[in-house]
Amino acid sequence: MFSWQTQPLTWMHFLGMLIGAVIVLFLVLFIVMYTIYFERKVIGWMQNRIGPNRVGPFGLLQSAADVFKLLLKEDIIPANADRPMFLIAPIIAFVPSFMVLAVIPYTATHIFTAGLNVGVLYYIALSSISIVGIVLGGWASNNKYSLVGGLRSAAQMISYEIPLGLSILGVIMLAGSLNLNTIVTHQATDRFGWYIIPQIIGFVVFVIAAIAELNRTPFDLPEAESELVAGYFTEYTGFRFAFYMLAEYVYVFAISALGTTLFLGGWEGPFLPSWLWFAIKTSAFIFFLFWVRATMPRIRIDQLMGFAWKVLIPVALFNILLTGALSLIL
Repeated sequence: MFSWQTQPLTWMHFLGMLIGAVIVLFLVLFIVMYTIYFERKVIGWMQNRIGPNRVGPFGLLQSAADVFKLLLKEDIIPANADRPMFLIAPIIAFVPSFMVLAVIPYTATHIFTAGLNVGVLYYIALSSISIVGIVLGGWASNNKYSLVGGLRSAAQMISYEIPLGLSILGVIMLAGSLNLNTIVTHQATDRFGWYIIPQIIGFVVFVIAAIAELNRTPFDLPEAESELVAGYFTEYTGFRFAFYMLAEYVYVFAISALGTTLFLGGWEGPFLPSWLWFAIKTSAFIFFLFWVRATMPRIRIDQLMGFAWKVLIPVALFNILLTGALSLIL
């Protein structure tokens, strides 16, 4: 940790933190833009299609063109919408997606990392706020498809937050800390190595709950194009629509980075720079999410909710019990 992070706040320290936040913001925007491109190419390859290949060499500028197009599109507000709520909802969904990145340890030097002692709790608490923006957008649109999508999203994200949090408890018990930096360093010295080995049950629960939290296939009930047009953002256009899409893909990166930190040893690894190890592991996690989207069909809403409460939560509780027992024995 840098020395200025433990010293009293001054204007120079504040300026340094502000510059660091801006750098992370632009880096993540760049990563998200090419994550979308990567997803379209990977799914195209899996479905025996070409994917984006026209705008720029190998279609590399397609995502940039899409972003530029959305920023230029007209911002339409439905006549019967609740205007103030309609305008603020995408911001409420978007802002927390970047705030959670403050506690992710990207490198061994902890550059751009807050290093909070309650980093895990901070991530879960901040990511929960996005649910409000999604529900508010669906309700304020005064559209039946948007409302159903918003309600589905609220039920789904709140339900799957429980097994997501429970799946992390096993890692916290092994590391003895809520600090993400400490969790990574413990994996480097732990006799089991990466926590994916002793916490394989927790890891499986974490991955399933994370996909549901992201509203991605096979848990994309809140959007469900064949049923709800576009779900909670049916009435949104232009840059407000871009806010929702951007928030979704920032969370794809954030949850993959969190999974890498908790279960895959974070930046730890031989020979290569720490940031490169982190990038490789996070990219593999993201690729898996895309693989699932190209493979799995959408499940029914009753199956979705029943699976969370009747399967994932009991399995996550069993993992906590098993972790406690093994800690006492070993």
